[in-house]
Amino acid sequence: MSDWMGWLLMAGVVVILELFTGTFYLLMIAIGLAAAGLVALAGLGASTQTLVAAGVGVLATLLLRRSKYGKTAHSEVGRDANVNMDVGQRLSVAHWVDGAARVMYRGAQWDVQLAPGADPEAGSYTIQEVRGSRLIVTSE
Repeated sequence: MSDWMGWLLMAGVVVILELFTGTFYLLMIAIGLAAAGLVALAGLGASTQTLVAAGVGVLATLLLRRSKYGKTAHSEVGRDANVNMDVGQRLSVAHWVDGAARVMYRGAQWDVQLAPGADPEAGSYTIQEVRGSRLIVTSE
């Protein structure tokens, strides 16, 4: 088997592994391996092929890391509706005592606290955040 075929075969295996993991970083390594295959096809030596594979793989990984796809979104778990199913749900509060209340929600008693700027009136509220066993609600 030729060198270029070996590099492209390795790139194909890494792309298949990337499909199982769902990360773009393995795809960047596969790009480096494919670049080494092109260098091998051009007839350059094994050490140059290896350096190109490493250099292109590292460069592609760094570029991915700096792009919007490589940055991890840092959000508060208590406010993230993708993590906490209670965020965005509605509940009813009968009466407030100093900005706090106790309500039945999902079959259990919960402490409820008003978000800053909300009016403490009886009615329907939307859960904005969950802090431990306390629901922070707003009157939106």
